[in-house]
Amino acid sequence: MPDFSTLMIFAAAALVLTATPGPDMLLIASRSVSQGRAAGFLTYAGIALGTYCHALAAAFGLSQLFVTVPAIYEAVRWAGCCYLLYLAYKTIRSEVTAFAPASTLRRLSGRRIFFAGLATNLLNPKMALFVMALFPQFVTAQNGSITMQMLVLATVLNGIGLVVNGAVIILGSQIRARLASLSRFPKMPQYMLATVFTGLAYRLALQARN
Repeated sequence: MPDFSTLMIFAAAALVLTATPGPDMLLIASRSVSQGRAAGFLTYAGIALGTYCHALAAAFGLSQLFVTVPAIYEAVRWAGCCYLLYLAYKTIRSEVTAFAPASTLRRLSGRRIFFAGLATNLLNPKMALFVMALFPQFVTAQNGSITMQMLVLATVLNGIGLVVNGAVIILGSQIRARLASLSRFPKMPQYMLATVFTGLAYRLALQARN
């Protein structure tokens, strides 16, 4: 396990990174505004699980494939773009407004929200390269299992991310409460979420490996 001083340095870096607005924060915020606090936390839970997956992939050397085999990177990148566009399409096509009080729908959609967050994270090859570049700087063979150290760092990153994004989720749910009174635009949150998915797809399509 990394020593205390290493963890503190990593935690400081993680705080700066998670507090900087990015695709994950934008997705979490839009989910919170369009579907409520629970949806925001479910989205973050999926993203956090994705971080663990990327940490394990880096520990086992799988992320190195993105560097050595560019075709794999491109395949994952375009799969991510298609998935995000699919989510945008499904959001727009939904006949139930985001504010509709349908408890059965919410129970069914909770799993989808979680896996959407997970898939969005896993299908972003930049995240894999980010973990592969950052985490090894805080890992040494003298501190024991490399895999365990990677998981500890991922836990620190996710813990700090929960605090930062938790604040975003609470703010988003408060905005949602205000938007609920705008009965003239019942599908506005759905259009907002679909726009976010489309924007993330466009951003991912323009990304280069370096």
